[in-house]
Amino acid sequence: MLFNSFEFIFFFLPITLAVFFWIGKRNHHQVAISWLVLCSLFFYGWWNSAYLALILFSMLFNYAFGVMLGNEGSKRTNKILLILGVGINLGLLGYYKYANFFIGQVSSLLDSNFHLHKIILPLAISFFTFQQIAYLVDAYRKETKEYNFLHYCLFVTFFPQLIAGPIVHHKEMLPQFSKNVVYKFNYEHMAIGITIFIIGLFKKVILADGVAIYATPVFNAAEIDAALTFFEAWGGALAYTLQLYFDFSGYSDMAIGIAYMIGVKLPINFDSPYKATSIIDFWRRWHITLSRFLRDYLYFSLGGNKKGNIRRYINLFLTMLLGGIWHGAGWTFAIWGMLHGIYLVINHAWRKLRKDIFKWSEHVGFFEVVVARIFTLLAIIVGWVYFRADSVSGANHLMLTMLGNNGISLPTSMQAYTGVLTTHLQNFGFIFQGMFGGSSANFGEGMKWIILMLIISIAMPNTQQIISNKSMSIIGIIMKFPYVIGLSFGIGLYYISTKLSAEAEFLYFNF
Repeated sequence: MLFNSFEFIFFFLPITLAVFFWIGKRNHHQVAISWLVLCSLFFYGWWNSAYLALILFSMLFNYAFGVMLGNEGSKRTNKILLILGVGINLGLLGYYKYANFFIGQVSSLLDSNFHLHKIILPLAISFFTFQQIAYLVDAYRKETKEYNFLHYCLFVTFFPQLIAGPIVHHKEMLPQFSKNVVYKFNYEHMAIGITIFIIGLFKKVILADGVAIYATPVFNAAEIDAALTFFEAWGGALAYTLQLYFDFSGYSDMAIGIAYMIGVKLPINFDSPYKATSIIDFWRRWHITLSRFLRDYLYFSLGGNKKGNIRRYINLFLTMLLGGIWHGAGWTFAIWGMLHGIYLVINHAWRKLRKDIFKWSEHVGFFEVVVARIFTLLAIIVGWVYFRADSVSGANHLMLTMLGNNGISLPTSMQAYTGVLTTHLQNFGFIFQGMFGGSSANFGEGMKWIILMLIISIAMPNTQQIISNKSMSIIGIIMKFPYVIGLSFGIGLYYISTKLSAEAEFLYFNF
């Protein structure tokens, strides 16, 4: 079931919340939690009920290991339990996510026809596996403890963030359900939650899905080595860069908004990442909860920066490589991870050089900020080309075109916009050709979308800034004019609902 579906918006969500608050009003908190767990399992099983057994096994297994790790056992015993628990979690993830890819690569090397049956990737396995690995490590470190199985089930299955995050810690979510305010309907929580949800829905349905039609044809053409123009290649790469951000950011906003409707605060997952002035800054802003996981449970476990700069750079590279592989089984994801590993190494080395060798001031001027943001965004776009492409060859073909390998030519559809300048451009050597001339995805319209979304992503306030900006006083406006705001939300939701599509899944559902 998708957040951007009629079933979810008009049936599942209102029924789930109504019954939850009805039970909570009678102070039956355990029953209310049970209701949320059942609804969350129904939400997960809507996609494929066969995999309910997998998530139930995962919960039972990790709960049992977490309880054992939380007990006062010997350090050696707990370490063995931790290794075994993490190993089994990674083994399940590896089987479902990487077995087909691994067998395919080995068969190719050995020139064999051996292959496994097609293994369908269970929805959300990467997210609930990482979340539970974090729980096991925290239990081993005595940073968290859970003896109530029902609470643990809610921690794993809580439907707003079950499918694609944010990745939450046990200690930051479960204590919130011990507060009475969560079980009582609150107008302010509901108003803010609906606001955040609609902003996220707008990002997904209008912006991300709107620009997607200009990315997909370009990447499909690159896979078959079709002739692409310089501007088409860049247009496709930019379109996907923006599609991915507004798609995943929109999902995270909706998850945060739904949770907020019942007074539960999930961690922020995005903070205007395309405004970043460095790759270090980017990873503090993009998919923040994944960055936190990789830092706390992988980078620090490898030694972090405690063993010298060379080891630090190796740890950074390995962390990002494994982060890339976590996203999917394919060389394109490994290359994406390696690229960001290299970016981070260069970024940290440059900072050290700037501070220790050049002795430059820590103050950064306006011009340097602008240049840094441009170079950072270009590096990010190059990475997204490999992240999105179906194959390394397709990504390489698109990258070469973006570097001018096919010359600087303009798409045929752009002639409608150049008008009287067309002849002059042709005299200067520009030619009008390319796939968009006969495609339903018009290049000129695509560029309008791209420019608009670039402005939104790099110049306008993000969701949390809109909600928390005191000068806008959005909370005060909602509370002062509830009927006006309610009518506005209703009109906005109706408009967005006309754009809903059963086929428009969130991109991160694939990971």
